[in-house]
Amino acid sequence: MRRRLAIAALMATTVVSSAYAQQQTAKLSAMSLEDLLNIEVTSVSKTEQKLSQTASAIYVITQEDIQRSGATNIPDLLRMVPGMDVGQINASSWAISARGLNELYSHELLVMVDGRTVYTPTSGGVYWDVVDVPLEDIERIEVIRGPGGSVWGANAVNGVVNIITKTAAETRGAMVVAGGGNLDQGFGTLQYGGSAGQSTNYRVYSKYFNQGQLPSATEANGADGWRFLRGGFRSDTNLSTKNSLSFQGDLYLGREGLFAKSLPSVTMPSLVQSPEAGNLTGGSLQMVWKHTYSARSDTTLQISYDQYRRDHILAERRGTIGIDFAHHLLWGERQNVVWGVGYRYSASESDGSLSYFLVPANLNIQLFSSFVEDEIAVVRNRLYVTPGAKVEHNYYSGFGIMPSIRAVWLPSAHQTVWAAASRALRTPAENDAAGRVTFGGFTAADGMPVLVGIVGNPKLADESFATYELGYRTRLSDRLSVDLAAYYTEGDHQETSEPVAPFFEALPAPAHLVLAQENENLMYGEAHGLEVFATWKVSRRLTLSPGYAFERIHEHLDPSSQDTTSVAAAEGSSPVNSAQLRLHLSLPRGLAWDTYAYFVGRISDPVVPSYTRLDTGLTWQAGERLSFSIFGQNLLKNERLEYVDASQSTAFTLMKRSAYAKIRWVL
Repeated sequence: MRRRLAIAALMATTVVSSAYAQQQTAKLSAMSLEDLLNIEVTSVSKTEQKLSQTASAIYVITQEDIQRSGATNIPDLLRMVPGMDVGQINASSWAISARGLNELYSHELLVMVDGRTVYTPTSGGVYWDVVDVPLEDIERIEVIRGPGGSVWGANAVNGVVNIITKTAAETRGAMVVAGGGNLDQGFGTLQYGGSAGQSTNYRVYSKYFNQGQLPSATEANGADGWRFLRGGFRSDTNLSTKNSLSFQGDLYLGREGLFAKSLPSVTMPSLVQSPEAGNLTGGSLQMVWKHTYSARSDTTLQISYDQYRRDHILAERRGTIGIDFAHHLLWGERQNVVWGVGYRYSASESDGSLSYFLVPANLNIQLFSSFVEDEIAVVRNRLYVTPGAKVEHNYYSGFGIMPSIRAVWLPSAHQTVWAAASRALRTPAENDAAGRVTFGGFTAADGMPVLVGIVGNPKLADESFATYELGYRTRLSDRLSVDLAAYYTEGDHQETSEPVAPFFEALPAPAHLVLAQENENLMYGEAHGLEVFATWKVSRRLTLSPGYAFERIHEHLDPSSQDTTSVAAAEGSSPVNSAQLRLHLSLPRGLAWDTYAYFVGRISDPVVPSYTRLDTGLTWQAGERLSFSIFGQNLLKNERLEYVDASQSTAFTLMKRSAYAKIRWVL
């Protein structure tokens, strides 16, 4: 009886809201190209700018894009950005980069959530498995392809990804999301948003997923299945007409499997690969206070705290406090100035193992920074020039300066020409400066155990990159827009692995000889590339979005270098050619069909053949509050290789064909 009543209620809801569903679908699809180009973005200069007028290669993933994509995680969302290289290594690990030099943990890419960096000093990159906010709560993702060091600081070398969530006022009411399939075996989000008085809005949520394991190249079981539970909240309060306060936080716990390589002992120096599972726990708190002095001046103070624990491989614990202050000022009639200061304190502990440990195991580091940027209206509504620079002081390499100059010329209301020159730095990570990695070993003829590996170098310098960019945007008609960017980058002091004199160690027992390589800064090179994408509204119902990216990297060694692998690894870490085509078709009665085709060229080191990924799905907006989706992913091939970690610290598995169904109900 209950089942019949539920079915009847669902049918009634569908009948009552079918007219609304058609109107809502038409509304989403009718967003004009002018509206899309006038989206306000903040990641280029920490102040609001129209996307069409930014002097940067920027792409915005909107909430509508997220709904259409069928993606269940943020890395898959980033595939739609032309020039972004997204390679999934196994179920919970990704290599993601813009403009080459791709590798595990995204060492050249700065990633933020609401302006809070999720960069970890240990690996010098991003743990993508814990960047997992509910996709329904994301307002937009701003992706800058190219350097952003003059505003955001070190490690924004090849790009910046800023995930911006909705305000609490935009998520009032209850929401239930549930789904499952053959790979994403079960996932769901429960959320409730409301108000406390007239000045405060809030939301609380809980999100869970359970993903099955992927096959390995040699085993039927890749042992990389994982599950994850996250809960969080956000509150936004208008303290007065000039002051607002935002407070948000989350907690998470998960367990993920992988094939790990370990060294049993000094006397058994052969790496053993075996399945293991590790626990992940952590959370964050963030407060943002905005004060408006006048229509021409405002300040933002952001204070955050992050903590995490990762039990596998290194067994690491870290806590980080960050404080950032920014002041925006309209100075005179022609200058738009933003300046700020920042401080970060990070404390880590690790257990390590014979295969991988840090020296010292426990370390506290500080980062000091300041920046200024001034947008000057040389000719109002026509020509803008923006010089800027950021200065940072970090634990390993000391002071570093990252200047930039950007210019925008608006020859007409529908055209933008921009150019930029900038310098970005990648600072040494703890793994680079203090890591000890043992690859294996052997027993010498005299019976002496010998270990082979890499030792960190605390005297490493910053990697330096000078980038020159040129871009053009145009709206050719009310139905067609084109965005093009070209760039040339010169890199210096890039990391290499150089042999050092053998040395003896007494611990761990027994005493043994170490044949080691040490990290040095003896590589330099250049990269050049082109990115182009378009949005074509073929009709009121059909939209096509093609994109293409080309890049060549050429690396060279200093004459003193004896490195034999770094050049090939840097040049071959990303494809030369990549392309995509996205199709959205709005159908009658609230139905929408979306198809995504991605071509990724061959990766040469380690070798990964070129492939084409095809995703497609059907969404039925059954009413204002109810929608159903069914999506298929990786449909062209049942199993395929997507990326291999060159360091071999993380075992790779094969991507497989999958499908899932999802329901979203807003109460």
